[in-house]
Amino acid sequence: MTAYSLLDLVPIVQGGSAGQALANAADLARHAESLGFTRYWVAEHHGMEGIASAATAVVIAHVGAATSTIRVGAGGIMLPNHSPLQVAEQFGTLDALFPGRVDLGLGRAPGSDQRVAAAIRRGMGGDGNEFPQDVVELQSYFADDGQTGIRATPGAGADVKLWILGSSLFGAQLAAALGLPYAFASHFAPGLLDEAGQVYRRNFRPSAALEKPHLMLGFNVFAADTDDEAEYLASSQQQAFVAIRTTGRGIQLPPPVRGYRESLGAHGNATLDHVLSASAIGGPAKVREQLAAFLARTGADELILTSAMFDHEARRKSLTIAAEAMKGL
Repeated sequence: MTAYSLLDLVPIVQGGSAGQALANAADLARHAESLGFTRYWVAEHHGMEGIASAATAVVIAHVGAATSTIRVGAGGIMLPNHSPLQVAEQFGTLDALFPGRVDLGLGRAPGSDQRVAAAIRRGMGGDGNEFPQDVVELQSYFADDGQTGIRATPGAGADVKLWILGSSLFGAQLAAALGLPYAFASHFAPGLLDEAGQVYRRNFRPSAALEKPHLMLGFNVFAADTDDEAEYLASSQQQAFVAIRTTGRGIQLPPPVRGYRESLGAHGNATLDHVLSASAIGGPAKVREQLAAFLARTGADELILTSAMFDHEARRKSLTIAAEAMKGL
């Protein structure tokens, strides 16, 4: 059976609050744990009114305290926004709280627009070009090898599993060179999916962290009792995707709309067809078929599933259907 995990952007719905989104995150993580999900990740985004995971390490601590066995972590931390020492201290603290359960996925994008990125990086000047060196520095803090001349406390000797994230060939090449697991963001940027997977596997160098390549792929799942109901529930995320592609700004997750795709023009539908090409939308049989087809195409070692739904109970049910489908493959 292919491993399956969960990526949660901790969505704030229209009419909701960050507090409710965070309470839902803890509940969803407990539910995922009961369904056999391997890991629960949240992602760093800033200046996004519909995402409550900006203080990513804090959210991970909240979720870790609500669960007991599932791995918890970041998918990811946008390393150019931080000093490696601070990240080592934060995730060393998480490892001290939840020993052997912490993942740290690292990305080189800012997770925000240029204006917000400038506010985050005030006095830092990071632009992502130092990303490989920053990853190596972070590894040094966790290894406690003395290379930096500084000991991270907490952090030195922490059992934190590092991942490289990406949506281009850069991340695939870096993960392969460092011998680290690689997570590709095919759930919203599928364009280079096949090529990135090939580059990663072909160039992978075994390391102390990993003997053979481990490729995890993002995949959207919107599951319900019927295909029609699933299409309806998926329209919330579709509206959010269209909004950010047309205005450049994120929105709070809107209520679903029946027949939403029919209301879009050709350009809007083409945008959704591309951005959601790594998706399963439907009842149990259709979701299982689409998951099987994606795995057959990619040979992924693990899928990290994501689905933002306006109704929390519907989202819980979607995860249940997805987990049953994965177990049956």
